[in-house]
Amino acid sequence: MCPGNNESAGKRRSGRTTKGSRWLRQMLTQAAWAASHTKDTYLAAQYHRLATRRGKKRALVALGHTLLVIMYHLLKNGTSYQELGADFLERLEPDRLTRQLVKRLEKLGHNVILQPKDDAA
Repeated sequence: MCPGNNESAGKRRSGRTTKGSRWLRQMLTQAAWAASHTKDTYLAAQYHRLATRRGKKRALVALGHTLLVIMYHLLKNGTSYQELGADFLERLEPDRLTRQLVKRLEKLGHNVILQPKDDAA
């Protein structure tokens, strides 16, 4: 389930996943499919974000890899899983989200003027 990382002279070659255990891959993709159908979770948000760009099946494999990484860290550190929430990446960089949304509105033909909200009101 680890992605290929073959790069030479600045050119990226095929990023196919390695063969590995087919039973582990099947189990992780089934778990990824279940996680992609949950509501307001980080994993579902990641699946939808990847599926729009890469396609549904590749997004499932990527989400299975994410699940494997999460399980590794949980077992290594002996901690419990803390859900980040569907809006985790939006909370990390709100300025980036604002710029993206303004750009989308301008592309649709709207004139956008941003004014800061008064906190005292």
